[in-house]
Amino acid sequence: MKRYFVTGLLIWIPIVITVWVLAWIVSTLDQTLLLLPTRLQPEHAFGFKVPGLGVLLSLLVVLSTGVVAANYIGQRLVHYWDSLLARIPVVKSIYNSVKQVSDTLFSTNGQAFRKALLVQYPRQGVWTIAFLTGQPGGDAATHLVDHVSVYVPTTPNPTSGFFLMLPRSEIIELDMSVDEALKYIVSMGVVAPTGRKPGAAAELRNN
Repeated sequence: MKRYFVTGLLIWIPIVITVWVLAWIVSTLDQTLLLLPTRLQPEHAFGFKVPGLGVLLSLLVVLSTGVVAANYIGQRLVHYWDSLLARIPVVKSIYNSVKQVSDTLFSTNGQAFRKALLVQYPRQGVWTIAFLTGQPGGDAATHLVDHVSVYVPTTPNPTSGFFLMLPRSEIIELDMSVDEALKYIVSMGVVAPTGRKPGAAAELRNN
């Protein structure tokens, strides 16, 4: 009986959590419909709520923003917006910090979170998965020659972790995608990456 119960849990838990997460995302994005005038909101027009329309509206807004920002006039507008926010105290600090992080993470030219690494942490002889985020900057770069910046996520919540600057010689680059590494971390090592080539890991030399 216990074996059957555990088997049922293993089937239903992933399904329930997946549905719950998707429902939360859809309900959150549906709040964007409140930005529309009351007469244009689907609930007012149809007489009932239509789940998911907020997702389509959000995708349309993001796509349209990308199309506009890709041309010369759009770039000028983005530059003007950045300059305007840069003049507002407090807002300037928050906006610039978030923008730098998002530009680093989502830029097609950036290297942040593009490589899964193997590092010794929290002490020598203990290994964990980390992600390359770049190189030391500012005055730290003058004191840390030939070092790399890495992010060591916690398990099972990879959104929290530790920022470390380690010697390049102590970093091992893994033949593992970032997605595989994240699954490995979130599952606490239960879901092992597949398709790895034996001996493919090598020391990280150049970004």
